[in-house]
Amino acid sequence: MKKRVTLAFVLISVLVLCLSCGGKQESPEPTTTSVAAPAVAAAPAPVVKEKTSTLQQVKDRGYIVVGVNASNPGFAYLQEDGSYTGFEIDLAKALSVAVFGTPDKLEFRPLTSKERFIALQSGEIDVLIRTATINSSRDTELGLDFTTPYFYDGQTFVVRDNIGINTMEDLEGASIAVLTGSTTETNLAAIMASKQIEYRPLTFENLDEMKSAFINDRVDAVSVDKSSAVVFLAQFEDAGDFKGLEETISKEPLGIAVRHGDSAWKDICQWTLFALFYGDEHAITSANVDEVLSTTTSPETKNVLGKGKEIGAMMGLSNDWAYQIIKQVGNYGEIFDRNLGIPMKVTRGYNKPWNQGGLFYANPFN
Repeated sequence: MKKRVTLAFVLISVLVLCLSCGGKQESPEPTTTSVAAPAVAAAPAPVVKEKTSTLQQVKDRGYIVVGVNASNPGFAYLQEDGSYTGFEIDLAKALSVAVFGTPDKLEFRPLTSKERFIALQSGEIDVLIRTATINSSRDTELGLDFTTPYFYDGQTFVVRDNIGINTMEDLEGASIAVLTGSTTETNLAAIMASKQIEYRPLTFENLDEMKSAFINDRVDAVSVDKSSAVVFLAQFEDAGDFKGLEETISKEPLGIAVRHGDSAWKDICQWTLFALFYGDEHAITSANVDEVLSTTTSPETKNVLGKGKEIGAMMGLSNDWAYQIIKQVGNYGEIFDRNLGIPMKVTRGYNKPWNQGGLFYANPFN
């Protein structure tokens, strides 16, 4: 027993001596231990609320909120009895017929040129039909989508006939009225700068204010679209005291505007226009649409009038939506003549079907 204790003591002493010596010791290799992570319950996926389409919002509400002008006779005008009338108002009625089957499911929201796009972006209105020129910045930067043009126009000037202004160059030093926030304002600045013509721009919020300034001799000229110039002149008792200049300084294709990203709603606005164009192309009017429906052998016309391919159902509409538009509101030519041609003597110009020398072309209904 004593021997075993002595031997153990010797071995321990040797081990202590070795550890205390200055020799470099090899570090043991590090070891890694895999430890299973505790199971964590997966977080529930966030509930994403599906965005309601404009069409569904409109149907749920029971009417369409339309941004319009209130002071542009011939296009959109608020009458003394509180009702609206005009070319653009009838386009809105056609859209109401497409969605609801009746032209009166509308709420008109009067907007200035400066307010109109903000109202659409914010969702205050469902659609904008207010002489809005289609251009690249509005179509991209403002987050809007436009239909094809419903009216082709161009900017000009209205002046007094007795102050010696016959061309743009004669406007040197003149005061010229324009609507603020409109393309007429930017077009005017650009063309006058390019021609190095000095002028004094005076901006107004709406047409009534601008007309008043012109009539009361506070400005020398008004810069407006040519169609507006004709309408403008038609309001004076003696239009011979005023005239429009021959120059056209811009292209002004006017389109219906909707919010970007709602293609289904845009489709309805676009094909409503195409239905109006198709009626005009093929001489289908509110007076003869029933006869055409009962006698036509054209597959496309049957599609348009709801007796062929179910195009309406593809858009969430009734299949006779286009028939109802023409029956209740008329084709494009009827709307034009009723609001601009007969009362205002506005000529159609480019605003005719392609088969009559104009620019309108209804895409195929098939």
